[in-house]
Amino acid sequence: MTDLPELLAQKLARAFADVAGSPADPAVRRSDRADYQADGALRLAKQLGRPPREVAAQVLERADLGELVSGAEIAGPGFVNLTVADAALSGLVEQMAADTERLGVATAPEPERVLVDYSGPNVAKEMHVGHLRSTIIGDALSRLLNHLGHDVVRRNHIGDWGTPFGMLIEHMLDLGAGETAQELSVGDLGEFYRGARAKFDADPGFADRARRRVVALQGGDAETLALWRVLVEESERYFAAVYDRLSVLLTPADIAGESSYNDLLAPVIDELVQLGLARESEGALCVFPEGFTGRDGGPLPLILRKSDGGFGYDTTDLAALRHRVHDLKARRLVYITDLGQRLHFEMVFQAGREAGWLGADARAEFQGFGIVLGPDRKRLRTRAGDSVKLIDLIEEAVRRAAAVVGEKAPHLSAEEQAEVAQIVGIGAMKYADLSNDRVKDYVFDWDRMLSFDGNTAPYLQYAHARIHSVFRRGEIDPASLAGAKVVLADPAEHALALRLTEFEGVLHKAVEEVELHRIAGYLFELATAFTTFYERCPVLRAEDEQTRTSRLVLCDVTARVLATGLSLLGIAAPTRM
Repeated sequence: MTDLPELLAQKLARAFADVAGSPADPAVRRSDRADYQADGALRLAKQLGRPPREVAAQVLERADLGELVSGAEIAGPGFVNLTVADAALSGLVEQMAADTERLGVATAPEPERVLVDYSGPNVAKEMHVGHLRSTIIGDALSRLLNHLGHDVVRRNHIGDWGTPFGMLIEHMLDLGAGETAQELSVGDLGEFYRGARAKFDADPGFADRARRRVVALQGGDAETLALWRVLVEESERYFAAVYDRLSVLLTPADIAGESSYNDLLAPVIDELVQLGLARESEGALCVFPEGFTGRDGGPLPLILRKSDGGFGYDTTDLAALRHRVHDLKARRLVYITDLGQRLHFEMVFQAGREAGWLGADARAEFQGFGIVLGPDRKRLRTRAGDSVKLIDLIEEAVRRAAAVVGEKAPHLSAEEQAEVAQIVGIGAMKYADLSNDRVKDYVFDWDRMLSFDGNTAPYLQYAHARIHSVFRRGEIDPASLAGAKVVLADPAEHALALRLTEFEGVLHKAVEEVELHRIAGYLFELATAFTTFYERCPVLRAEDEQTRTSRLVLCDVTARVLATGLSLLGIAAPTRM
């Protein structure tokens, strides 16, 4: 283990347990008065009815901190300040350096099969800025879970069924196959849908044909299903193109649209009826999950079957939940969607618990996110008031990044500048999202996200590239440093090493509550610590060979941590900028 805060917590936990007579949290955190600070004595003192400083002193008397800590003292009302020994810190960095694959990051002690539901666009509709957060957050979470040893199942629950497909298929027939394929290419999905909608609203004959086509689709008519598949396949090609530009992991194999659960709807309803969870209400068959009430105080329903015999989102999401637990054997299910859908999914999960699908062996969690705001702090839209197309955002990010890279890196060839612009533009857009607390709204600001200063992807990417430039200038292969010793003499070296040894713990904490901004914040602090180290501690011109080699190891491990951390966020780290 290279997780320094956890190592400190484990050693202190034994002493706290001895004093408390039961397990007690040492509450270890970073401190501006020392390297770390343990606040647990204050809470424990309340439980024991004793002065906090007295409890802290007793904890220190019993703590076996060994060679990990060079100094420990009580401060203030009962804080325990800890200074980590340079020798211990050096050893942990050496462990990270020697682990070429994982940088000392252990996998989860109990790996699980985790299903992540994210992105979720609609067939024959343009992906817009509303899909940005779900896609980016879900992709980063999938990468992180996989890195920590979990068996990850990605699910892209696309909207590919329902009443709109009657008008879409009829519009497709009116246009002809060739014209349809052209309109369903990247950039024209929205126009195709709007054309169908306009006909439906203006032409009663078209609307009548569309309604009959819905009946044929739901009845399994072969010709109608074939036409529907054309719509789905063309849309999936478009989705794949967007995902490729955005560098996310989703593939066609990860798609499980609403239609894939059609055959499961009736069995799910039968099971809920047999369990006594379903009952008739105003002509519809409903489930009323416990604990959910409307404004009138009455119970809120999930509608299993409408009064006209049709099914809706509630039934499909219940069928999907059951399938994911029973058939896919998922033990943790994470739904990444906007906060506005919290009530719906919490009701679905509660119904799943009451049905016995969720419980000790499987759990589902809603991990919602805030919205993307424009400069006016309102939902980001075009000047015409429409949702911003996701593909337009991607192209704008790369275009703006190209201008910045051209100014900052004129030494690169045109081909290299284009490659770096792609990496920087996409990275900037992703990092601007992931560096914010997931549940909060954030302002989409091109100038800020593409800046090479501050908590941005370009700043981190540049720090990574700068380290690689050190090795190029010195004509040094990082592999030649294998087994080299790390000696920490300067405070900036100590501070950088401290940050490096926090990497493992940050990843494990981030995955628990889907707090990806923890990783972003950590990488920024690491890059900042490296900048201070780089300015204060000569590397290639160090005073002696041992110091030079030690600092090169610190550079190498920092570069690898930055690259790995950014990769887990779905962001590339160029070696030249």
